[in-house]
Amino acid sequence: MKSKLLERRYLITFILVTSLFALWGFANDITNPMVAAFKTSMEISNFEAAFVQFAFYGGYATMAIPAALFIKKYSYKVGILIGLGLYAVGAFLFIPAASFQNFTFFCFSLYILTFGLAFLETTANPFIMSLGSADTATRRLNLAQAFNPVGSLTGMFIASQVVLANLQSNDEAVGAAYGAGKVFSDLDTATKAAIRTHDLDTIRNPYVAIGLVVVLMFGLIAFFVNKKDGKSEDVKEEPKVKDSLSRLIKNKVFREGVLSQVFYVAAQIMCWTFIIQYATRLGFTKQEAQWFNIGAMSLNLCGRFIGTALMKYVNSHKLLMLFGIGACFTVAGTILIDGPVGLYCLVATSAFMSIMFPTIYGIALEDVRQDTTLGAAFLVMAIVGGAIMPPLQGALIDLDNSHPGMFGFLSATNFSFILPFLCFVMITIYGYRCMKGINKK
Repeated sequence: MKSKLLERRYLITFILVTSLFALWGFANDITNPMVAAFKTSMEISNFEAAFVQFAFYGGYATMAIPAALFIKKYSYKVGILIGLGLYAVGAFLFIPAASFQNFTFFCFSLYILTFGLAFLETTANPFIMSLGSADTATRRLNLAQAFNPVGSLTGMFIASQVVLANLQSNDEAVGAAYGAGKVFSDLDTATKAAIRTHDLDTIRNPYVAIGLVVVLMFGLIAFFVNKKDGKSEDVKEEPKVKDSLSRLIKNKVFREGVLSQVFYVAAQIMCWTFIIQYATRLGFTKQEAQWFNIGAMSLNLCGRFIGTALMKYVNSHKLLMLFGIGACFTVAGTILIDGPVGLYCLVATSAFMSIMFPTIYGIALEDVRQDTTLGAAFLVMAIVGGAIMPPLQGALIDLDNSHPGMFGFLSATNFSFILPFLCFVMITIYGYRCMKGINKK
């Protein structure tokens, strides 16, 4: 008899916890376009602006392990409530950050916000996996993760229609208001100050709004979720951290899974952050470029549901390898084909990225048993890949201005996507090695 994907008694808990996936998806993908927004309004380089991502994903690296240790002592429910509280605080810190007009303050706000996201992801992923049979845990996680792009699409839409569309520091807006050919850096100090105030307030408002939504979710989780849900016998055993760490380090599938997750998150953030730079180099406005991001996320959402369905028939290890190969081909097209076709290849990459995060996560935790909580923390900590690689890609893109023609017939923007290409190669290798049984006894 096949195990049920979800038992009826866990339905309300599953729905509420799954909604959290959309909440952090919103935060992730409203933040990606902020790199381009801050670059213009704060008059900084691509490299400096990419520190938005360094702060955002650095928060995961800082808080994932403390969150896991906290959850081991208390419960999934308490971990979620702490996460929602920190999420709201970070979002509301955008109010003083905009008032002080300080880029470092904005980065600090994102850093605190992602303390909350680290708690949520460290808790919600294993929580969803524990709500039923271990046989259907990876499929159940893929189903829950399928709602992450719903939040991401909402974040992208808000970024496009509420933020990027209303920025007065964009070259197009400045040219229309102050004369053709004029850019923000050409304006006098007083005019720039007025525009910067407007733009930073525009960036602030969506974060304040999501902070209010998070407060509402805090109330719903506190009232409706039973803290005993998902508390398995393995969690009750509460093994010592030293013993858990020793077992996890010896587990090849887990160890290589954490590394693969680092590469995946790095590739995802690079593809979704710098799609705007890729498109604007081809002549699109920032707002138009964001629509390509929305298209990419739509493909990611469709791919997640299709991939979850395919896992009923195709081994998840093999599917990860096949999707990795597909991503390598599309990113190769992004690098080598200059023009709209290269941009379409970049958009198509998101379809192949769709199953990667939850599938790597599920595979890595397949055989960790009582060490799931700490193992989940390392997989969330692996999100630090999104902090490390984007500034490096931003520095490569800046070479288009400082050293044009450095990469021959390729622009520096095109060439910079060699970084996500190498990440997808590593993910493909992990899928292949798992398929061949790297941890057979």
